[in-house]
Amino acid sequence: MPWIIIALGVFLRFLLLGMKPPHFDEGINGWFVDQMTKTGFYRYDPTNYHGPFHFYVEFLAQTLLGRNLWALRLPVVLASTFCIWLTMRFEPLVGRRISRLAAVAMAVSPGFVFYGRYSIHEVWLLLFSMLFILGLLGLWKVGTSGYLWCAGMGLSGMILTKETYIIHVGCAVLAAVVAWISHQITSASDAKPVRQVWANLDFAVVIAVGLAAIIFFYSGTFYNWNGVKGLYETFNAWFATGHNGNGHEKPWNYWLKLIGRYEPAIAIGLLGCVACQMFKTIALRYLAIYGAGTLAAYSIVHYKTPWCIISIVWPLLFVFGAAVLLPADRFRRTGYIAAGVVLAVSLALSVRLNYFRCTTDTEPYVYVQTYNDIFKLTDPLLKLAHKNPTYYQLVGHFIRTSAYPLPWTLGDFPRIGYYEKDNLPSPIDADVLVVQEDKIALVEAKLQGSYYTMPFTIRPYQDTSKLYFSAKMFKDFFQGRVPDFVGKGSG
Repeated sequence: MPWIIIALGVFLRFLLLGMKPPHFDEGINGWFVDQMTKTGFYRYDPTNYHGPFHFYVEFLAQTLLGRNLWALRLPVVLASTFCIWLTMRFEPLVGRRISRLAAVAMAVSPGFVFYGRYSIHEVWLLLFSMLFILGLLGLWKVGTSGYLWCAGMGLSGMILTKETYIIHVGCAVLAAVVAWISHQITSASDAKPVRQVWANLDFAVVIAVGLAAIIFFYSGTFYNWNGVKGLYETFNAWFATGHNGNGHEKPWNYWLKLIGRYEPAIAIGLLGCVACQMFKTIALRYLAIYGAGTLAAYSIVHYKTPWCIISIVWPLLFVFGAAVLLPADRFRRTGYIAAGVVLAVSLALSVRLNYFRCTTDTEPYVYVQTYNDIFKLTDPLLKLAHKNPTYYQLVGHFIRTSAYPLPWTLGDFPRIGYYEKDNLPSPIDADVLVVQEDKIALVEAKLQGSYYTMPFTIRPYQDTSKLYFSAKMFKDFFQGRVPDFVGKGSG
């Protein structure tokens, strides 16, 4: 049964992995990896783009597997799959049936699948926050050194991944206090912490390994010691971002709207938190309190992006499993049938989103996603270059603001340049051009050659562009078609 659940998660995450073009953030992350290839390390900036761990993992994947979308996404897909397995490691704490129901819900969830197919930091925060909470609950109920390592490495991993770890740690501490109060109101059978069976030396080694990893990565593998100061400098910048929103501000009920639209199992789990006093095990109460508390904390923050949801709501998957088993034994079969219906609906929503509407910008989960328009540009270029590597030397002028993910996607083309504001190349003619709408008249007045043209939009919320292919270089792609633009020097 466990391997069937994992196989289902693997299938949904790997199927047609490259079907959607790289997201803006994936392009940024890939570009940083390219810079690491040149400099040898990641220079952490506390005001910019989160912790260093994700970049080093991507650097390893890209070094071993090449600069391609599969290599960029593979580490996160594997991490997302590992989270399904990790869900079942909660079995000693919450029970087999609950942990497996939670694992199935994660395997088929539209959000966990969708963002488990993106090369972004959030999946690592999901993984390490799960590991951290598993460790805390394991120390509470079992007390072995293995759970000590889970807690220590989970905390270290969160710190290495994203500045918002502070929210998760704060909520974890507060949840313990609330769980203790809950126990005073209605006793839980296993609330008393067990005797710990690890030694002080074990604790010291865990602390040492965690600190060593944090220093190693934040210092840029010892090449950028100023990066270590970013561990505390980052909070001023990110507290301001969280308060102001910086273009990503959303109402307080944003997460609830996403849950209502996409996540029936999580919705049931959230409703189940109301009945957490009925849970007999302290671990389930804690997960319900921690999940609801983290959701409330993130709801207060003005800056909201949809992929954060996976690191917020995962505890509610266990509450969903517990809610199924909450009715009396004579109604248990009905509960399982209801759970099956909910999971089937979740799977259907997941398939619809991930394979049919993964670039549809009216889907709230599809956020600042690159349009399929990008293939108008990349397909001809890559076909030429794969056929004859000399075409990697084609000249390109991309005259527009914020062209990501193109700088990473076309990073193997060294003669493609990017020009923003009033900066223009000279000469302006090239094998391929992308020109922002407000620069078209200026550029066309200076062009000498003949070009095939078409409208071109990289992603939502930005000005459209016009795409130019040199008629001389790309005539085989436009057979039977005359050039759309003829420059001054073409006659």
